[in-house]
Amino acid sequence: MRHRKAGLKLNRTSSHRKAMFRNMVTSLFKHERIRTTDVKAKELRRWADNLITLAKRGDLHARRQALAIVREKDIVHKLFENAAERYSSISGGYTRIVKLGRRRGDAAPISLIELITSGTSKKKKKKKAKPVVEKKQVAEAKVIDEEAPEDKEEAKVEEEIKEKKTAERPAETAKPKKAEAKKPKAKVTKAKDDDTAAEAPQAKVTKAEKDDTAEKAPKAKVT
Repeated sequence: MRHRKAGLKLNRTSSHRKAMFRNMVTSLFKHERIRTTDVKAKELRRWADNLITLAKRGDLHARRQALAIVREKDIVHKLFENAAERYSSISGGYTRIVKLGRRRGDAAPISLIELITSGTSKKKKKKKAKPVVEKKQVAEAKVIDEEAPEDKEEAKVEEEIKEKKTAERPAETAKPKKAEAKKPKAKVTKAKDDDTAAEAPQAKVTKAEKDDTAEKAPKAKVT
């Protein structure tokens, strides 16, 4: 049983395996992406994460530990300078593995392992909330401005239509005015007044009616 023995053998001796991963992790930090088999990419992730953790610590002892693994000093200095800013917002998962398919010769599964570059944290500036009243006023002003030219255009179109109608039918518009002028006004003459007065029957009172009314009227008593 292989208890407490992490890592893969990959059918290699320990010296061969360590040398291979030292070369691979150096190439990864130098070019920021390399292509290898799936099994090697998963094991290489462990080496890369350990080195980035040392670079984030940044002290002299961590730098010496990284120099014992990575082959080139310039790459170690570059890693220690950029790691604090580049990976400050995350505490793991510094690499990404993308499967590409199978290799032509032996059909081995191939993957692309690369360093994550989107770990930089940028603080977003909060925008000040404008009062709602100003937005409503601006919206109303925009509506008025948009409606104004439409009203003007409609008024112009209506005026043009009216002018066309008057030009097409000049005779029809002039006729009712002449007809109104020809209508004679009703005049009442004196002769008609006399005729109406003569035609009206007058009430005639006979002598018998006069006598009856005189009898019916009470006489005044003289004291």
